[in-house]
Amino acid sequence: MSAVATNLAIDAADVTKAYGKGENRVVALAGADLRVPYGELVMLVGPSGCGKTTLISILAGLLTRDGGSCSVLGVDPQALRNGPRTAWRGRNVGFVFQQFNLVPTVTAQENVAIPLLIQGTPRAEAMARSGEMLRKVGLGGRERSLPLQMSGGQQQRVAIARALAPNPRLLVCDEPTSALDGATGQSVMELVARVAHEDGHAVVVITHDERIYRFANRIVHMDDGRVTRTEVPTKEHA
Repeated sequence: MSAVATNLAIDAADVTKAYGKGENRVVALAGADLRVPYGELVMLVGPSGCGKTTLISILAGLLTRDGGSCSVLGVDPQALRNGPRTAWRGRNVGFVFQQFNLVPTVTAQENVAIPLLIQGTPRAEAMARSGEMLRKVGLGGRERSLPLQMSGGQQQRVAIARALAPNPRLLVCDEPTSALDGATGQSVMELVARVAHEDGHAVVVITHDERIYRFANRIVHMDDGRVTRTEVPTKEHA
């Protein structure tokens, strides 16, 4: 295996996926290719329904593919049984969703601690780690706040802290800035970019927000279930 290949966090080729059968069959992916090295932030862009979310769901082991090959962090998620796949995902993949998906009845610190507790981390250690992550995203002093007591931008920061708490080698973000104002979105992306550029992990961001293109190492365009072109951000994206 070449040195270039070993540096790839994601190596997916000719990935296909369809939903339904017969007249109801819908092709979501029609041979998509994606390679993401460690230390890079790659953005997936394209019209709604072009297959972006399906592709990252397959990469994260949330969905199975119909065809093609897929190596993520040196593993084919589809080759794992359900239990080991869930455990692998919990150890290695962090998710940031547009809807935040915070538990409304527990504090910010407890929300961040959830993935650690699921992995069996002792509660005291998990709470200490979650407090550290909240400070890292600029929310020191808000550990005991409930989600509804926080702004949208603060809730998104909690979601990022929760995703980063297990120190995932792959961070996947689905429209992380769409519900945020420009300044807050830029701050959120600075945190996300740091995971790739300072920590050396791989980051994949789905977005329609052209304001954040400048944070990407590469912008991968998708349409009709395929990758159509790849570009490097220019000064026009700044």
